[in-house]
Amino acid sequence: MSIAILALTLFAAAALGLHLLSVAVAMRRCRPTASLPTPAPDSPPVSIVLPVCGLENYIEDTLRSAFRLDYPRYELIFCAARPDDAVVPLVQRLMADHRWIDARLLIGDERISDNPKLNNVFKGWREATHPFVSICDSNVLLPRDYIQRLLSRFDAETGLVCSPPIGCRPDGFFAEVECAMLNNYQARWQYFADAIGFGFAQGKTLFWRKSDLERAGGIRALAAESAEDAACTKIVRGLGLKVRLMQPPVRQPLGFRKARDVWKRQRRWARLRRASFPFWFSLEIFSGALPPLVTMIAAALLAGVSPLMPALAFVAAWYGAEWLLSVKSGWPAAPRLVAACMLRDAMLPVLYVNAWLGRGFEWRGHDMRAVEGARLS
Repeated sequence: MSIAILALTLFAAAALGLHLLSVAVAMRRCRPTASLPTPAPDSPPVSIVLPVCGLENYIEDTLRSAFRLDYPRYELIFCAARPDDAVVPLVQRLMADHRWIDARLLIGDERISDNPKLNNVFKGWREATHPFVSICDSNVLLPRDYIQRLLSRFDAETGLVCSPPIGCRPDGFFAEVECAMLNNYQARWQYFADAIGFGFAQGKTLFWRKSDLERAGGIRALAAESAEDAACTKIVRGLGLKVRLMQPPVRQPLGFRKARDVWKRQRRWARLRRASFPFWFSLEIFSGALPPLVTMIAAALLAGVSPLMPALAFVAAWYGAEWLLSVKSGWPAAPRLVAACMLRDAMLPVLYVNAWLGRGFEWRGHDMRAVEGARLS
């Protein structure tokens, strides 16, 4: 066997082995579990800050879930940038329907960064009265034991608990492609990183001990990066602490998605990752199925054998493992999931090149640029 054939074969085998290992880790960490018990009345009170903007798919379901948490002491702080935002009447109605919940709506846009979400959240963080604060996107479904699950991940070495979004309720093929991106790719790798002690934040849920962020400069410090979750990761590591992940993760109902919407969202995230963590992003080119599959086919051709059976076995192992992960985790696992995962892997190299070629992106009508932030220590 020539050195070239051996090298190509070893790369394909190593990539498949790492893929299967990441699937096994995610399967263990993301499987549905029984609800945690109701905490004692003297459990630490928690503030939940929810930035709202516009009417998204299933927005009433996701906002209503915040009022139904099984926890003795928590406050909800909704933040809207403008009084004429279409979501404001819905928030007001839900607050009126749940008067026994400590909830309030803050309206105003205080510009502390180029990040409109961070500007919106700023007033809520300032008004939060409790020692633990969760900054939570309004488009995720909060389980009744949401706070217990966050607190259960806090220990002496933890500075932040977060949760990747798991796509659910997809409507149409491209919503399933987004599930393949969110669930089988991004969440899988994020839980693998967490398992090896290299967890990083993602902004669907950012659960802080408020004093930790305050001693790092307060919420204004999150403006050091284009993406607030990247800044969170660097701040926590600078404090000598770790980012942990909630188990199981929160779910985001997707509804209908157009191909263009999925592309724009994934391009934005890729450009933000490239700007904040260029070294780790540079390795993403090897994270999908396409590079090892191509090298396996090349090895077979160099060896003078048909690549058909090795390629079919590789594809079956790779995507069969992802389908099993979705089934065991209770994620969407429609028959088209494998096709959605294949399209995702075809998109990954294109997204990778596109992220290196440009910085601009649009977020909720705002033109933004992914730029390298200050090194936080």
